Amino acid sequence: MPLIALLYALAMITTSIGSVCGNVMLLLVVAFNTKLQTETWALTLNFCICDLILGLSAIPFGIHNSLSGVEGYDTKSILCQSNAFVYVLLQLASVHSLTWATIDKFTEICFALQYAQLFTKKRTWVILSFLWMYCLLNACFPFMGFGSYRYSENKFICMPRFQPSSKSYSIIIIVIGVIIPIMIMCSLYIYIVYIARNQALRGTFVCNDQHCYYVPANNYIRSSIVMISTAVCLLVCWMPYITVSFFETFTEYSIPPVADAVATWLVLLTSALNPWVNSMTQKKYRKALRGSLKKLRQRFQQPIKNSFPQSRKMNHSSEPQTSIPGSVMLTSIQT
Repeated sequence: MPLIALLYALAMITTSIGSVCGNVMLLLVVAFNTKLQTETWALTLNFCICDLILGLSAIPFGIHNSLSGVEGYDTKSILCQSNAFVYVLLQLASVHSLTWATIDKFTEICFALQYAQLFTKKRTWVILSFLWMYCLLNACFPFMGFGSYRYSENKFICMPRFQPSSKSYSIIIIVIGVIIPIMIMCSLYIYIVYIARNQALRGTFVCNDQHCYYVPANNYIRSSIVMISTAVCLLVCWMPYITVSFFETFTEYSIPPVADAVATWLVLLTSALNPWVNSMTQKKYRKALRGSLKKLRQRFQQPIKNSFPQSRKMNHSSEPQTSIPGSVMLTSIQT
């Protein structure tokens, strides 16, 4: 087995495990904490399910092919075509769900007073309906003769074929489907950081029904660092893939196998990073996770406490105790 294929398989195995564990944990945290089930929590649920299915379908397909040493594959087979269809569908749905989740977060921060009217449960489901219609249409384009799916020997998975003869297809998938949503997310994060910086310089007081308290600048700086890290992570994972796709589309030169494999692995890595970068960096999700772990720990400790023998408790109660009225009773403790 070539060294590149072995390293690629190890990286994909780690990504698959991280994707399944991270997204299952996020689903459980949201399911057992009703406070997180807001009007727009379906957006988080959507990209979480997309990443989870991606970690159970396309990534294991690449692991099997890389470990088996599959060099040629029947591109027109139902398995290859369906795997490529699922890959495109889930990647686009995940990216666009993240974009709308970022827009939701931006609206909640910058338009707090109008947020309840702008993002309702009904509008959230309308957004998701149009989102899936758009992703399904893009994933079905190769079946209509617009673009094509093929098996990549360097990436060991079936995916869209980017070539000079299908520039229009590449522009629709890469520019509209990936670049524009990523640019929207990064722009919104930068604007939120700008607002947080100005707020930190001015300082602010947050009030509730009982009292007001000062919010230190460190809170805003910490939030800014998290958002900058999210934007940087997004760009680092997607920019190599975008570059390789455009290089294949507008030139006739071949990409080195290592660069091609790394670019695809970074894109698939986002399915494992998304639950941590986009959800667990938020204080409310971390608090909910700690609360869930605490409840789980108490449930495991309760049977252990109840399993102690009752004889020790009965021994203390069965000991004869004599006391003189009006005097202090002394008991001896045997060691």
